Amino acid sequence: MVTFKAKGISVSVDTSVGHIADLTIETDGRVLKPLHRAPWIDDPQETLPQGLPDGVVRLSGDFLCAPFSRSDVEEAPLHGWPANSPWDLIDSSATADGWRAVFRLRRAVMGAAVEKILTLRDGHPFLYQEHVFIDGSGAIPVAHHPMTVMREGGHLAFSPKRAVVTDGNPPEPDPARGRSLLAYPARRDDPRSFPAKDGTEVDLTDYRMDGRHEDFVTLVEADHDGPGWAAVSRAAEKDVVLILKNPAELPVTMLWISNGGRDYAPWNGRRGVIGVEDGRTAVGHAASLGDNWLKREGVATAFELAAGRRVAFRHVIGAVPVATDKAVRDVAVTMEKLRVTTAAGAVLDVPYDADFLRIGQAG
Repeated sequence: MVTFKAKGISVSVDTSVGHIADLTIETDGRVLKPLHRAPWIDDPQETLPQGLPDGVVRLSGDFLCAPFSRSDVEEAPLHGWPANSPWDLIDSSATADGWRAVFRLRRAVMGAAVEKILTLRDGHPFLYQEHVFIDGSGAIPVAHHPMTVMREGGHLAFSPKRAVVTDGNPPEPDPARGRSLLAYPARRDDPRSFPAKDGTEVDLTDYRMDGRHEDFVTLVEADHDGPGWAAVSRAAEKDVVLILKNPAELPVTMLWISNGGRDYAPWNGRRGVIGVEDGRTAVGHAASLGDNWLKREGVATAFELAAGRRVAFRHVIGAVPVATDKAVRDVAVTMEKLRVTTAAGAVLDVPYDADFLRIGQAG
């Protein structure tokens, strides 16, 4: 485990699998922990089901998926070697306004070296991340995998999306093992009204705790000039978890809704977890490289690698405190600030590196 800090923020990395094991933000006299760590991490490994990928055994916070989901082009565990094998710390040093750490994956991915660059800035409630693929050949789909947990549910809000889609494969089709709530396949252009399998409509922005289900939904970014963003307003925790991206780099946001829908170990019916997973991918490496519904709609599902080429993409995770559960209406970038506007009209301005995501560039 490697931990580094700047004023008001600290990050710990589980270098055995490259996961963000902890993100702690101190602001306004409060301590915020926006990321989820699987409850079984500290259990004896012999108590877990046999054959779990290391990335599931050590599941926490956020991590790089390369590829996302099935590794069926180059042999690797679920979500690829970046989520399941060691990273080495190659640089960790203070900067003029915070801290910067660089990690390198011990394994190659499609022949490419992979680096993880994490930056903290004094007084900023955000972890700034960049991943870099150097050299290699072929193409690689990628995604971030940040997870948060809500004790009493909450509200989700997003930058504009043009499609909200489930494919034909519900994550839990066997009622002896679990259950899913949504219809598969289905499509809408608004997450506030999505088909359930029983014929009713579900508001995906309302994370409720009165059901038990496991679901997976892909949201496609609409054309707009700002960053892609997701805001998770957590009721009991009284904060807003913020996740930002450059849509040109990561054009889809995948929601993994893990709310008591898996009865078997190691999940054991855990509730209140959601993954907000920004990516450039379909589900699986081969599917991302082949014909898929996203490509048919003009959405990129992989990065092209090549000798002498450097492919990079960036991502931001953070949190801000609120006095009560407040749904977010909008997130916008101003000069050196991120402006969060709630549905009630309250405005929160927080320090933010407005240049980091390089909006308008594809990496």
